[in-house]
Amino acid sequence: MRSSRKGRQGTVKLASRTSAVGSAARPGGAAPACGGEGDCSADPDETRRAGEPERSRAGLYDEVTGRIIGELEAGRLPWVKPWGKVGGTGPGLPRNATTGRSYSGVNILLLWGAVIEHGYETQGWLTFRQATSAGGQVRRGERGTTVVFADKFTPKAEQERAARDGDAPGAVPFLKRFTVFNVDQCEGLETLAAAPAPLPERQVIPHVEALIAATRADFRIGGHEAYYAPALDYVRVPPQPAFRQQIDYYRTALHELSHWTGHPSRLNRDQSGRFGSKPYGFEELVAELSAAFACAALGVVPTVRHADYLGAWLAILKEDNRAIFRAASKASKAADYLLAFAPNRASEGQGRGEDEAREPAPVSEVAA
Repeated sequence: MRSSRKGRQGTVKLASRTSAVGSAARPGGAAPACGGEGDCSADPDETRRAGEPERSRAGLYDEVTGRIIGELEAGRLPWVKPWGKVGGTGPGLPRNATTGRSYSGVNILLLWGAVIEHGYETQGWLTFRQATSAGGQVRRGERGTTVVFADKFTPKAEQERAARDGDAPGAVPFLKRFTVFNVDQCEGLETLAAAPAPLPERQVIPHVEALIAATRADFRIGGHEAYYAPALDYVRVPPQPAFRQQIDYYRTALHELSHWTGHPSRLNRDQSGRFGSKPYGFEELVAELSAAFACAALGVVPTVRHADYLGAWLAILKEDNRAIFRAASKASKAADYLLAFAPNRASEGQGRGEDEAREPAPVSEVAA
């Protein structure tokens, strides 16, 4: 599957659903409705919706997918440039500023978009309560960004049925929204707000070279095209000097290696689609997101933009409001697979929710 090295630069401004902080005390000191064990404080979004009917799962899928579609229709890819001006926000995955856990799946796109839109200088995020517990506070008037995580629950009727039949009750997957704030929106958290060091100016990046070698993939350099050949299980990329910006060699290599992770002996994704088909476009979207996630984690700042597939991606997202959830989830798994080969890299938990005590379901399970 070929990766495009064509495209254009542009500013990214992902419109994010937000919640304002004002007189944010929850009436009656009620427990927070999101995030689990002590991690969400008086969530203004939840307070504002008190007494309103719960939004349907379909509505949440529509909301998130609509935000991504809006970016694509404007010719912008929120996952390509998830940082601000040079010397400002450094590359990296959005993470919880207090636990250090990285966010995953579609939440990466939503939080990257908010960083670009508002010019935040950090990829650190935390809940209202976490800001208070860390000795700071969210500034009055700041608006949080909505993220989602997947969980499961067992209806009472199912519990009763299982008790009667003597078997295990089935769980129903669902998506839950909650609000987080960037560290830049808080006061008294200066120790958490340090910006990552900018990417040093160099053409060869040893730790990415080491990752590529550690995969032991059949990685061929030469020619004028970049692609992964599923039937023969090899990757081909042009030599690095052939790229107008040599840093894009690594972005392209990680894009094609993301396809490589989909082989049946690895993550076993559907790679049967022909060029122009929906399965082909979906796999390209997975590889594009995976490359963006891996680049961010490795500190690679590419300029390449895989814009040739915009039309196919738009068609997929408009037809299926859960496609971006599935694609982002599969992309996170592909990126994690590659990053496991990085030298001296400690494994990182992927934060799908704010509750350390629970094991929420992957978003892909809910979106299926």
